[in-house]
Amino acid sequence: MLRLLALVLFLVMAVVPPPAAAQAPDPWAKLAPFPEPAEELYGIAAAGKLYVFGGLAPGWVPRGLVFEYDPATNAWTKKKPMALPAHHVAVAELNGKIYVFGGFVPPASGPPAWAPIDNAWEYDPAADSWRALAPMPSKRGSPVAAAAGGKLYVIGGASTHPGSPATSIHPARPHRAVAMVEEYDPATNTWRARSPMPTARNHAAIGAVNNKIYVLGGRVGAAFIGVASNTDVVEEYDPATDQWGAVRARMPTARSAVAWGVHGGRIYVAGGEGQNDQFMAAFRAVEAYEPATNRWTALPRMPAPRHGLAGAALGTRLHLVSGDVQSAGIPGMQLHSPNHDAIELSGR
Repeated sequence: MLRLLALVLFLVMAVVPPPAAAQAPDPWAKLAPFPEPAEELYGIAAAGKLYVFGGLAPGWVPRGLVFEYDPATNAWTKKKPMALPAHHVAVAELNGKIYVFGGFVPPASGPPAWAPIDNAWEYDPAADSWRALAPMPSKRGSPVAAAAGGKLYVIGGASTHPGSPATSIHPARPHRAVAMVEEYDPATNTWRARSPMPTARNHAAIGAVNNKIYVLGGRVGAAFIGVASNTDVVEEYDPATDQWGAVRARMPTARSAVAWGVHGGRIYVAGGEGQNDQFMAAFRAVEAYEPATNRWTALPRMPAPRHGLAGAALGTRLHLVSGDVQSAGIPGMQLHSPNHDAIELSGR
């Protein structure tokens, strides 16, 4: 009898599958989708809300979008468009105001191209209004900007060669990445040139931690991914001494056209694109750089690869908004994503 019971128990255990292993919860929250999906978007947090600027339509036409996201209601609101629609601008926040610098616009005439500009603007989120500022000393697109010590710094970018008669850049024509650093003082509405960045680049990420500014990755040689090269270089700038510091740990994944955000002494870099003879692709990588330890940490990958997406740290979350799921330059392949994903940064 005991043998029979044992046999029955064995047969039951053999045919009943073991309980499924518990799946780890998805670290990414899917939030309200972006209302007008686009590429070449830029994000910035101000007064507890997320603001997204820019957008680029086929034919290199700037869209001039401005949207506000309220995390309390998980809702987007369309705001007054950019005073001058431009693409590949730099954005930064200081004292509740948002600053937009440089970028590219279509040429005044002729075929499509990228014409660099020197425009500077202040956007007041509370009033939903734009104010023109003193123009930058130089014309350039795809720089990055950050605030430190009550001033704003516009770093790098791309433009025409010095002395060139060209007024715009194109992947089939010679142009260059630039290393220039220009400081804007909002108290006096004035600019001054500062020490140039050691590695000229554009399409980079940036973050300010403990009043020092870090430029991470980006694109060297040119502005267009098909003729440029991605870099993994990270460089530190001290505005107090106007000096570029010691060599920092390189990015684990060289890429450009990324999103970024700063939280808890770390700079988070997400997405991006890369091309060579073997691939034309967007990245899912999310990596965090901690200047205090000079170390990188990998985070859970983005739900979908994208480049030209908007990003910002809002509260304790990194928000990633829209962008293109395929690398640039593939005819008929502008696959703009409405995705709005966020990951909790506390403890990461």
